[in-house]
Amino acid sequence: MKGILDALDAAARDRLEESEVPDWTDPMLATLVDDRFSDPEWIFERKLDGERCLAFREGDEVRLMSRNRRHLNDTYPELVDPLLSAGTDRFVVDGEIVAFQGDVTSFERLQHRMQIEDPEEAEDTGIAVFYYVFDLLHADGFDTTGLAQRDRKRVLRALMEYRDPIRFTAHRNEEGEAYSEEACAKGWEGLIAKDATAAYVHSRSRSWLKFKCVNRQELVIGGFTDPEGERIRFGAILVGYYDGSDLVFAGKVGTGFDDETLQRLGDRMEGLVQDDPPFDSGDLPSRGVHWIRPELVGEIGFTEWTDHKLRHPRFLGLRKDKAPGDVVREEPS
Repeated sequence: MKGILDALDAAARDRLEESEVPDWTDPMLATLVDDRFSDPEWIFERKLDGERCLAFREGDEVRLMSRNRRHLNDTYPELVDPLLSAGTDRFVVDGEIVAFQGDVTSFERLQHRMQIEDPEEAEDTGIAVFYYVFDLLHADGFDTTGLAQRDRKRVLRALMEYRDPIRFTAHRNEEGEAYSEEACAKGWEGLIAKDATAAYVHSRSRSWLKFKCVNRQELVIGGFTDPEGERIRFGAILVGYYDGSDLVFAGKVGTGFDDETLQRLGDRMEGLVQDDPPFDSGDLPSRGVHWIRPELVGEIGFTEWTDHKLRHPRFLGLRKDKAPGDVVREEPS
């Protein structure tokens, strides 16, 4: 064992397991909570508003993968070569790809890159993207997921000399409440609180917690309404979430669409039209409605839930990195 793993003490090294670079591994997911806290055994990172990405490197090959196993190399080609500059040619890192609107990460701006799968077309958009790396799952022939969070970040920091468009995700220690107030004042989406002693697990965990400044969540699109006035393609989308096997209607979303999005999303939905509603429950509209197969997932911002429906919802963009069947109502626990 040598190189970037040298910084680990003997106890940490005992938690390493020899391993080949995996073809795939499920990412760790955070749990939404209401309560903010401070704790010396926790670290706090900025919650980034982008597309989750695992980067796998083996030799001269780099694979950028979304959380639902989509290959992203052609969508974000400028991220590949910088990852070849790391201090080892075998690693797996976890992070988030983002675009900025001013000083704030913007999922809406990133939409204009997420929908492209041609490298030249992606770069021609002129939309700069950055890969914020925040965790290390494999390094130098060893599975690092058994290490404590703080040890994983220590090795991750030494993995490479971070230069744009690859950025190391900094964190703060202990002061979660003050940092959360600062994050919300700056217009960030929120923070991720992480147990500094915990291992990386391939599922949702309470070792990672979400402190959100704004309400938003992914919802399945199950239909659309006719446009009115000068609106083109459609008026609103009809959205819902799964409760077990039932798709529950959560309301209509009629704002947040520019003409380009109306045209592009309208074309997508037109190809999915079906006769019957996909929703199993909820107070469904009956006039001027077109039902579609529930294959599209949208990111929706809103003020609050009222029973099963959203108040003041706004469309933020399509998500290609989450399967519709995984969309459930996200509530603080």
